[in-house]
Amino acid sequence: MSNETTPVGFPFAAVVGMDEVKLALLLGAVEPHLGGVLLRGQKGSAKTTLARGLAELLPGAPPFVELPLGATEDRVVGTLDLGSALRDGERRFHPGLLQDVDGGVLYVDEVNLLADHLVDVLLDVAVSGVNRVEREGVSWVHRSRFLLIGSMNPEEGELRPQLLDRFGLSVDVLSAEEPSVRADAVRRRLAFDADPEGFTAEWAGETEALRQRLSSCRVGSLPDEVVEAAARLASSLGADGLRADLSLCRAAAALAGLEGREAASVEDVRRVAAFALGHRRRRGPFDEPGVSPSEIDEALGGAEAGAEAGAEAGAGSAGGAPAGGGSEGRGGEEQSGDRKSGGRRGSADAPEPDRPDIGPLADVLSLPASDRRRSSTGDVSRSTGRSRGAQTEEARSGRVIGSRPVSPGSARIAVGATVLAAAERRVGADTERVTALVEERDLREVVAAERRSHLIVLCVDASGSMGAEDRVAAARSAVLRLLTDAYQRRDRVAVVSFSGLGAAVLLRPTGSVEVARERLEGVPTGGRTPLAEGILTALDVCTSPGSRGLSPVLVVVSDGRATEAPSGAGGDPFGAALEAARRVAAAGVPALVVDVESGQMALGLGAELAIAMNARHIPIGRPDPEGIDRAVRSMLD
Repeated sequence: MSNETTPVGFPFAAVVGMDEVKLALLLGAVEPHLGGVLLRGQKGSAKTTLARGLAELLPGAPPFVELPLGATEDRVVGTLDLGSALRDGERRFHPGLLQDVDGGVLYVDEVNLLADHLVDVLLDVAVSGVNRVEREGVSWVHRSRFLLIGSMNPEEGELRPQLLDRFGLSVDVLSAEEPSVRADAVRRRLAFDADPEGFTAEWAGETEALRQRLSSCRVGSLPDEVVEAAARLASSLGADGLRADLSLCRAAAALAGLEGREAASVEDVRRVAAFALGHRRRRGPFDEPGVSPSEIDEALGGAEAGAEAGAEAGAGSAGGAPAGGGSEGRGGEEQSGDRKSGGRRGSADAPEPDRPDIGPLADVLSLPASDRRRSSTGDVSRSTGRSRGAQTEEARSGRVIGSRPVSPGSARIAVGATVLAAAERRVGADTERVTALVEERDLREVVAAERRSHLIVLCVDASGSMGAEDRVAAARSAVLRLLTDAYQRRDRVAVVSFSGLGAAVLLRPTGSVEVARERLEGVPTGGRTPLAEGILTALDVCTSPGSRGLSPVLVVVSDGRATEAPSGAGGDPFGAALEAARRVAAAGVPALVVDVESGQMALGLGAELAIAMNARHIPIGRPDPEGIDRAVRSMLD
C-alpha cells in the first residue's frame, strides 16, 4: 500500500477577490450543459488554483484530471486494448482520460496551445456528456459528463473563433492592483504553504457551506420573458448563431438556482451577460474583446421594451424554450441527460464503461476492404488541404489520419494497427510454429496530419531616411492584418526594426493582437540605416528555440539603402547587408524583400538584396499596409 497522500489544495473560498471568476466557475458546476468555462488571464493569476479548488467543492469527491499539452488522441478518447488483442486475440476498449474524468473536472491549462482537433473533441463531449470512439476496429460509446475548465494567457495567442464560441462562459482573470489586496493574497498563500492542513481547517466552514450550496441547488426555470430578453440581447450585441442565446439562458437559470430562486429573471440575464457574450461578440482580431456594462444596459433596455410591446400585441414567445431550458436541436447542440447539479453523471441508458468485449479480431479483419480504416501506401504520404487559409500536411505529430506499412527511419509506430496486422497473420496459422507475436512485416507507422504554421518576421527600416514613419505605420497595420490569419490558424508574427546604430526586436513572436497593438505603438524613427544589423537580428528570431515547430518566413521592408555597417565590415554598409543576406540564404530561411523604393532616382538595391538572400522580390513603391499584406500572403501561399 502506498504511503503517499493526496496533497491539500488551496481552498476555493480563500482565494482573495476574484468574485466574477468564482461566480462563472460555480455557474459551470451548476449547469453542465453550458459546455465549459474559459479563464483568460496572465500567468500567476490563480487560474489553476481556482480550478482545483472548485473540484473539491463538488459532491462525491469527483476526480480532477489535468490534461497535459502533449497528450495524444489515443490517451484522451481511448483506443484498442493491446493486452487483450495480443493475449486473447479479442478487441477490447481501453478507456482514456475522458472516462477517467466522468463526474469530475477536466482542467486544460494553456488550452489555446492544445491541438485544435483535441479541443474540438473535448468541447463536443463536454456538451453532450457522451464519448463516441470509432478507431482501429473499435466502436464504443460511453458516458463522460464533466465540467471543462480551460485557461489561457491571451499573450500566447487566441483560440480560433470556432473553438472560442464553444465555451459556454468566458471570464477575464485579472490580478488585483491595490497593494492592500495583493498583500492579503500573499499573506494567505504564505500561511497555506507554512501549514496546509491548519489553513484549510480555518476555511472549512466556508468550504462546507459552498459544498452544501452546490449539492442542493437546482437550475431555475426560464420564463418566456427571460428567453425573449436573452435573444434580444444577443442579437443587439451582434452575437452570431444561437450558442450565445443558449448560454445566456442556461447561465441565468444556473444563477437563479445558485441563489435559491425557482425562476430566472431578466436581471439574471444582465448579470451573466458579460460571461456569455464577451468572447462571442468579438468577430475578428481588430475588434476589442468583451462587452461593457453600459452596452448591456442599453441593449437590455431595448430588449425589455420590446418584450413589453410584444406582450401587449399578444405575441408568442420567439424562443419557445420550455421552463428550465429544455432540449434544443443541433443548431444549438442537442442536449440530453439530467439538468440538475448532479447531471454530470449522464443518462441512465449510457453503457457502463468496464472494458467491454467487442468481439474477436477475426470479425473486423474479415470485413470488406472498403469498410476497413484506410491503411495504404497511396496518397497518404502527403495530405494537404486548406480551410480559412490554413494548411495541413503530413507530420510526425498531429491528428492520426491512418496507418501504412513502416518505412525506413519511421519515428512513430502505429501500435494498434501493428497489433491488428499481427493478429490477422496469426488467424488460422499454426501457433506452435509462430515464434514471435509481432514480426517485422506486421509493423505499421502512423500517418498524421497537422496544420502548417508560420513564423512571419518583419524586418522594418525605421531609420531617418525619407518615408520612415510611413514604413513603420504601414508595417504596424500589416502586422495586425496578418494576425487576422494568425487568429484563424496558429501563425505567429514578430517585428524587428533597425535604425541608428543597431536593430531591436519590437515584437517577440506572438499571435495576440492586443500585444501587437500595444508593443508597436509609437515606434521611434530616425538615425542612420544599419540594414545588415536588421537582417541578422531578424535571422536570429527566425532560428531561435522559440520558433521550433513553426515555418519561418523573413520579410524585409526596405528600399535596400544602407548607411551604417557593423564593426569589422570594412566600412561598406551595403556590402555588409549583402553578406547578411547571404547568411539568410545559407540558413535556408524562406525570405521576401518588399521593396519600398520610390521616385525617379531608383538604385535597384532591393533587387540585389533579394538575389543575395535567395528571396522573392516584390516592389510596391510607397509603403502601404495592403501592399505589404498582399506581398506576405503571396509568399505564404
